[in-house]
Amino acid sequence: MKRVLGIGNALSDALLKVTDDELLSLGLPKGSTQFTDQEGYRKALLHLGDRIEKWASGGSSANTILSLGHLGATPGFIGKVGVDYPGHTYIENCVRHGVTTHFLHDSLPSGVCISLVSPDGQRTLFDYLGAAANMQPEDLDPTWFEAYDILHLEGYLVQNHDLILRAIDLAKKAGLKISLDFGNFNIVANEHDFFHRLIADVDIIFANEDEATAFSGTSDVETSLQLLADTCEVAVVKVGDKGAWARQGSLIEKVDAVPVDHVADTTGAGDYFAAGFLWGLGQGESLRKSLERGAVLASKVIQTMGASLDETVWAELRDYFSQK
Repeated sequence: MKRVLGIGNALSDALLKVTDDELLSLGLPKGSTQFTDQEGYRKALLHLGDRIEKWASGGSSANTILSLGHLGATPGFIGKVGVDYPGHTYIENCVRHGVTTHFLHDSLPSGVCISLVSPDGQRTLFDYLGAAANMQPEDLDPTWFEAYDILHLEGYLVQNHDLILRAIDLAKKAGLKISLDFGNFNIVANEHDFFHRLIADVDIIFANEDEATAFSGTSDVETSLQLLADTCEVAVVKVGDKGAWARQGSLIEKVDAVPVDHVADTTGAGDYFAAGFLWGLGQGESLRKSLERGAVLASKVIQTMGASLDETVWAELRDYFSQK
């Protein structure tokens, strides 16, 4: 089994439900990710804090890594948190679920992602990065990369180009493959030139339909998939309830989404998909089987609020993932 090391913004997720009209009144494009400073976060809490229904460990790469930890894949994670209760709880949660932690600490508070969930289950993110934004290239210890096979990056780290490039450099020197989840369509659009530079060093790309369009300039999924696959070893484009595509060289596979009775919240769906897919690749499974693994994991998380599952569900998933 190949081991995955993640690096990303360690954020606690604060989840609440909103209407589409409320998103408009807040000036937040549905499905987007917006960033705020400490004062903006304070104002958001004053306005929305009493409506928060659930708190959970979050962050795109961390969601993927925690999923792999639940599956027994002994992954690792690099992040930065504050010297506070949310930061302590975050690290404790990682350790409890089998993740080897490489955490740094900062004087700023731990980061928080306010996840606004629409009636159709789509999530709009309002992020205060806090301590996470202060992770610097020189913070990274080359020895952290030595015990792994894949480095998994999140596009949300683009607030610090040098950090991403340093992580990739250290990973390459240690012989790791590079996996990148684009993160969000507006981030890809705003950082288009950097993403083009970035993927030259990436081996595995994950994008949803909107992110692929923002990158390629075309809404045709197969064209976007080909453009991405031309730059890397494996490209995956997720198309929501229509399933997912993957391309590796000339091999193209597509799987349907796993049907569910009700979509409660799409928070973490792409992150869980990446975990299932990387788990399959790490086991030497076929491209199609890896897609199926991802689809199963994604189908479970969209049926609950937030990117965390009950232990009973994880027990069922461990049984499924143990089957060839």
